[in-house]
Amino acid sequence: MIRPDLVPQAAADLGLELICISTYSPDLNPIEGLWKGMREEVTQHQCYETMRELFDPCKAFVDRINQNPLEVVTRLPQRFELHPKVEKFRFSL
Repeated sequence: MIRPDLVPQAAADLGLELICISTYSPDLNPIEGLWKGMREEVTQHQCYETMRELFDPCKAFVDRINQNPLEVVTRLPQRFELHPKVEKFRFSL
């Protein structure tokens, strides 16, 4: 088990700088782009009566997209830097 109080020292030992980001940072969480695509294709303007009715199109989406890894990559946002003027509005403690 990793102890949180050891993380800053381990980061410093590795030459890494830790920065605080907001608790919800979809721009820094690439999987959000994939979830957005699934919502657009599966649930937008659609109401399912049962979990099974929802599950089947979700599984079909995942099965289809897994057949083409390049499509997965193109759906993931590519943010490797933080823009200080934008991020200051997202920061929360």
